[in-house]
Amino acid sequence: MFVLGIDPGLSRCGYGVLQQDKSKSKLVKAVAAGVIRTSPKTDLAIRLAELQEEIRALIDEYKPDEVAIERVLFQVNVSSAMATGQAAGVAMAAAASSGCAVNLYSPNEVKLAVAGWGGADKKQMEHMVQTLLSIKKPLRPVDAADAVAVALCHLAMKPSSSILVGEAK
Repeated sequence: MFVLGIDPGLSRCGYGVLQQDKSKSKLVKAVAAGVIRTSPKTDLAIRLAELQEEIRALIDEYKPDEVAIERVLFQVNVSSAMATGQAAGVAMAAAASSGCAVNLYSPNEVKLAVAGWGGADKKQMEHMVQTLLSIKKPLRPVDAADAVAVALCHLAMKPSSSILVGEAK
């Protein structure tokens, strides 16, 4: 089973792909992680179309069974919140139109599932992602680690999942 995790953003949209191998005690390994970037100098509609195209390309390449997206709940800057919400909407539409199940998780749900505490900071989350998946170097930019955390949250929250994380042997 493949899960695509997305940390939505218009300038930087993090993604992480995890594979859960049910035949090996539900072992989870990181397959890919990165960031989709769009230029702030480009027209908004074009940026959203570029983001949609990139997300569809990821879905075509990795063929995830499910997509997990961090839900936008609150941001201090209104224009930033709008852009993040639009990016999340594009990600949801791209996933749904590709036939993937779409799941949304709040930042606190992600933190609780991955770090065991809903108040974990970015550094703690990054450390837990590295530790749980035996990743040696920090994922950069951090949006990639955030997206992997969303995918880990999804696997932990699924009723039928009890996962063992680490490298597949």
